[in-house]
Amino acid sequence: MKMKMLCRRFSVLAVLVFLSGAMVDAQVTPGHSGSLKGKRPNIILVMTDDQGMGDLSCLGNPILQTPNLDQLYKMSTRFTDFHVSPTCSPSRSSIFSGRHEFRNGVTHTIKERERMALSTTTFPQLLQKSGYETGIFGKWHLGDEEPYQPGSRGFSEVFIHGAGGIGQAYPGSCADYPPNREKAGKYFDNVIRHNDTLVQTKGFCTDVFFEAALGWTKKQHDEGKPFFTYITTNAPHGPMIAPEKYKKRFKEMGWDENTQGRYGMIENIDNNMGILLEKMDEWNLWQDTLLVFMTDNGQSTRSGKRNGKQEQLFAGGFKSGKGSPWEGGTHVPAFWRWKGVLGENVDIPALTGHIDLYKTFCELAGVEVPDDIQQIDGRSLVPLLENPKSEWADRHLFVHVGRWEKGEDPNLSKYKKCAVRTTRWRFVNNQELYDISVDPYEKNDVAAEHPGVIAGLRTEYDKWWDATVPLMVNENVPFAKQQPATVMYETQLKEKGIPDWVPPKL
Repeated sequence: MKMKMLCRRFSVLAVLVFLSGAMVDAQVTPGHSGSLKGKRPNIILVMTDDQGMGDLSCLGNPILQTPNLDQLYKMSTRFTDFHVSPTCSPSRSSIFSGRHEFRNGVTHTIKERERMALSTTTFPQLLQKSGYETGIFGKWHLGDEEPYQPGSRGFSEVFIHGAGGIGQAYPGSCADYPPNREKAGKYFDNVIRHNDTLVQTKGFCTDVFFEAALGWTKKQHDEGKPFFTYITTNAPHGPMIAPEKYKKRFKEMGWDENTQGRYGMIENIDNNMGILLEKMDEWNLWQDTLLVFMTDNGQSTRSGKRNGKQEQLFAGGFKSGKGSPWEGGTHVPAFWRWKGVLGENVDIPALTGHIDLYKTFCELAGVEVPDDIQQIDGRSLVPLLENPKSEWADRHLFVHVGRWEKGEDPNLSKYKKCAVRTTRWRFVNNQELYDISVDPYEKNDVAAEHPGVIAGLRTEYDKWWDATVPLMVNENVPFAKQQPATVMYETQLKEKGIPDWVPPKL
């Protein structure tokens, strides 16, 4: 009898120990003590282009295989209600300014309206002044004219293509380098701007950007310099081009060429993320480095053909994607990994966004944000990083797709393709209302049931719009007569040619 009771007690104890262990494993508590302010970590920010919530296997995609990003997901503190702008340049403008893109003059991705106002002080400028080395690798898309280039906006190392995508060219100044525009296989063997010199690279663009970023990062680490590494891929933005080995699996499944290319680009990104994680292990970077993975807007491609029949691609449940004011246009992944400091497998549901990176990175780096720069709309995420259960006041995030015609009065588009987001509500196009707390995929418009809520959100939006319109400084800027990328390429080609880029040793 005593033996049976002892066995029973041991079984109960074992179950309790198992459950306790499972709970700890599911949500590892942070390993830091005290404030994170001024810890001065290295920061690596990886941001992909047009990859949405439906484009990762860890977030439910049944076709893609993204094992490295899945592993990062498990190791990370994740902001699960994290928002960006609906398109490319706007998101980048908000990240580097800490405020809505319209307030930096960025109301489009082309037509001189992609240029971030020169009055803006970027956070890399502040990091640079405090002793950080700063490097960008991939896509800039905030102005191709020299004063707007990243080397003039706080980056000590520049390795970028031109325009908003490799091979693009539009009226005005927004254009990539001529050879990238002239060939069919646009994403291979590109001419890239490396600081003040154009170089000829070999290989697929994403591989090259990661390789350059890793080489530069290793150099800063070896020299004991704090660094901010910004890896900003052109992929999986269209056109849908990927190396054949990454397309092969999708071709065998019967998918069309575009889907093969897009999914191939995403799995190539994942492979490069695997190399990054491996090198961070090898170089012992984790202890003093924060790694952030995110995307610049919602998913760009939502359907494809399989065996000749049109099919919907997995979109994470959202009814819209890139370029829309609904939830699918702005809600993106955000994985934050700082080993031993941030919790693993932890979700933070607070309403957060790209405008919050500015103050967050500055606070972590111990950098004071000056009072005499642009008004910052964002908050610091440091309290949430220190304690995911910290109080987080409700807020209004404003969304507008922009892109009205050049020279048109912005006020004519005030209520077109716009939204206001709070923790609970999303008010879209001045008429639709969704209760995100119970309807995250916006299936039920409840506007008729909540006139008071709508009145309050409309008042906040009107106040924001009236304060923002005077800051849209690029609206009446005439088209540039020359494309800086073309002028730079032709001048260098004539004077000294285009040297081959020598990849770093990793």
